[in-house]
Amino acid sequence: MKGPLFYSKILLFGEYGIIKDSKGLSIPYNFFKGALKVSEEPNEEALASNKSLKAFATYLTEIEDKNVVKFDLEAMQADIAAGMYFDSSIPQGYGVGSSGALVAAIYDKYAEDKITVLENLTREKLLRLKEIFGLMESFFHGNSSGLDPLNSYLSLPILINSKDNIEPTGIPSQSTEKNKGAVFLLDSGIIGETAPMVSIFMEKMKQEGFRNMLKNQFVKHTDACVEDFLKGDIKSLFSNIKQLSHVVLDNFKPMIPQQFHTLWKKGIETNEYYLKLCGSGGGGYILGFTQDFEKAKKALKDYPLEVVYNF
Repeated sequence: MKGPLFYSKILLFGEYGIIKDSKGLSIPYNFFKGALKVSEEPNEEALASNKSLKAFATYLTEIEDKNVVKFDLEAMQADIAAGMYFDSSIPQGYGVGSSGALVAAIYDKYAEDKITVLENLTREKLLRLKEIFGLMESFFHGNSSGLDPLNSYLSLPILINSKDNIEPTGIPSQSTEKNKGAVFLLDSGIIGETAPMVSIFMEKMKQEGFRNMLKNQFVKHTDACVEDFLKGDIKSLFSNIKQLSHVVLDNFKPMIPQQFHTLWKKGIETNEYYLKLCGSGGGGYILGFTQDFEKAKKALKDYPLEVVYNF
């Protein structure tokens, strides 16, 4: 058995903000992928994944009581007993949707009356999928918007206008000119945990000053970045990303690993690159934007960089 491939995702804009109804833009990232498999000679990773799927199957029996989704759990349990695991190159704790791809794969294989990618995806269907995926992925994160699995399942860029308004979208085609502007991933070398970061955020949300900053600065610049990116207005985009990078450095310090504070600040001061959180932060990948990738590469020569999109 070998299931279809599901890809990682990158939330370009909207981390934390989408909890408070900012816009967001999520794109599939085909560099990493995963599929359900059964192996005759499982290695340690496959055994660990199989064990995790066992616990996940138990959790899915509980969410069936909510009457949102039904699974063929007998088939799933039989496959797990036969040694099924999720074979994935998506790094865990890196903010690129490792649990999202797994959730998408399980829904695709075992959901009954599933909504398929081939049908006309109305807003109602997208929101229903998002709700189902949010419930399923909560097993891994304690709380999930359902966006990561949705992105992985559809393999399309998704524009989040607000919590209840999401749509597949087109993004400007990438530039073929070499070494101009780029969106890139910087590997922090640290594994991040989503749940503790979300707890810190929720704790901060109790402060009026933080809530005001979120609304008047963070959400404002995030929304502008999404609009600029979709319109292809690079000049305005970089002006807004610089502001956003500044707001994150000033207000989201716990989500930025300590050793990257100086590097973050240096980007804003030199304009060679701007950094922002990729997912919940706390480690994993950091997202970078630059108008000159060669310059950014030199400035960040101590870190592995991976290009996601060329301007």
